[in-house]
Amino acid sequence: MKISVAWTWHLLAGVALAFLLGTHMFIMHLDDVFNFFGGAKAVSFAAVIERGKQVSFAISYILLLAAALYHGLYGLRTILFELTLAPRAEKMITTLFVAIGVALFVYGTIAAVTAYRA
Repeated sequence: MKISVAWTWHLLAGVALAFLLGTHMFIMHLDDVFNFFGGAKAVSFAAVIERGKQVSFAISYILLLAAALYHGLYGLRTILFELTLAPRAEKMITTLFVAIGVALFVYGTIAAVTAYRA
């Protein structure tokens, strides 16, 4: 992938993170004002389980996971590349970060889907 395309995805992931985290803060922490959960606390076990069973929350969890992983790992990769490493080291770092990102994404997606199906 070209650097400019990867950087554009990095910026888009940052925008997605700002939107998704803003939505999270609004729903979770303004519950007392807007009463989203009908009087139940947003962090109570029952409310967490109920949210996990909603398709909109499962999708938002997966999107948040994807955006956070890409933005974080690509940002860390960029910082490491500023050390002017050897091309072989850069390739190893890229391969390692892709493997870590895919593994964490699969694990997190399985968790979100399992919570949805429970």
